[in-house]
Amino acid sequence: MTSTFPNISISTERLVLRPLDEDDVPALAEMMNDEQVAAWTDVPQPFTEAGARHWITAYAPAERTSGRGLDLAVTEFLTQRLVGVIQLTKTNWHIRATELSYIVAPWARGEGYASEAALATAQWLFGDQKFERIELRTAADNTASQQVAQKIGCISEGVLRNACIAHVRTEDGTWADMRTDFIVWSLLPEDLEGAGEELAGSDGFTSWN
Repeated sequence: MTSTFPNISISTERLVLRPLDEDDVPALAEMMNDEQVAAWTDVPQPFTEAGARHWITAYAPAERTSGRGLDLAVTEFLTQRLVGVIQLTKTNWHIRATELSYIVAPWARGEGYASEAALATAQWLFGDQKFERIELRTAADNTASQQVAQKIGCISEGVLRNACIAHVRTEDGTWADMRTDFIVWSLLPEDLEGAGEELAGSDGFTSWN
């Protein structure tokens, strides 16, 4: 029988990770229209508020209830401002493995939010959900994403040649596909040692109604 992730809220020193909410629509749409997001993801461009609302009200709930994955809003603890999104996809409940990705709003970059959110998610997956493997895939030229993977303790496993499609601006201002490599990273429970302080007990994880 397919398992599913719970509706969960994860707290860190600076952040709260929680289910996406319709109040996030304007900030999510703005974030997804950023040049770096467009370059390294397959998010449709331009990304409309209608697209953001569909993601929040239809796509994300379907991913969770089907057991395929989990989408979490990453927000600042003090301001509640949307910092980014954490996604778990391609989840295999038999081998307790999932693929993790992260997107951070342009105004919030350089603050360590991606690594803080990814590490908290990994600690929750390994501790509360008893997962045994987390996989990350970063485009060969996406050095910022690779730095996050390294910072949280991931191990580079190899290269998937020509497996990624990135995007570049053309002279007329539209986007064109550019094929590149994927670097594959893995994170196992024992890799977290030294990556950051563990969330104290279960205090950092709360159910979300």
